[in-house]
Amino acid sequence: MRKLIIPILALTLVTACKKNPEKPVPNVIDSMAQAKEKNIEEAAQKKKTDEVAVKAANDQILQALKSKDYKTFASYIHPEKGITFSMYGFVDPKEDRHFSKEDFEKYQPTKTVFSWGAQDGSGDPYKATINDYLSKWLFSKDFTTSHYSLNTFQGKGNSLNNLKEIYPGKDFTENFIKGTEENGKMDWKTLRFVFEEFQGKQYLVAVVSDQWTI
Repeated sequence: MRKLIIPILALTLVTACKKNPEKPVPNVIDSMAQAKEKNIEEAAQKKKTDEVAVKAANDQILQALKSKDYKTFASYIHPEKGITFSMYGFVDPKEDRHFSKEDFEKYQPTKTVFSWGAQDGSGDPYKATINDYLSKWLFSKDFTTSHYSLNTFQGKGNSLNNLKEIYPGKDFTENFIKGTEENGKMDWKTLRFVFEEFQGKQYLVAVVSDQWTI
């Protein structure tokens, strides 16, 4: 009888183990949850910090353009990737004017004339020095009084806006000036800055002007 009882007890123990598999230790679960929560908080804090840094850079660049302080403007050009200027909302890397930081600083004080793109309507090339382009085309209105947005488009015209396709994942700012009632609100203008972080600082990789086109 004793020989029969022992196998039955052993079988019962095996069955019980199968029905009650080992559960993770509570302390391990808590640690994993805390680590995940910490990562989420750190990512959110970094994003918040980035937004503050981008806004600060955006405002300083606008002030530099307004005061024609092109030395300060140049300090925001990406040291490795340089900067690209697009005359309109449609970005064309093959045709748009691009400068390395060194070339911008070299030619900015000079009277060297560059071709910046084709003008809407006539198709004629727009030719100007760096200073004239920045003051007469880029900052043709006082964008320090514009409406700011981050990664959101406000100015929407009849031309293709492919900024997100050309600069995927990059933060961009928009400084938008509404059109006037007397012109059917079609004389709006906007200035977009595309940023990329490098060694802890937000730098410009592109400046896109946009307006209503024919």
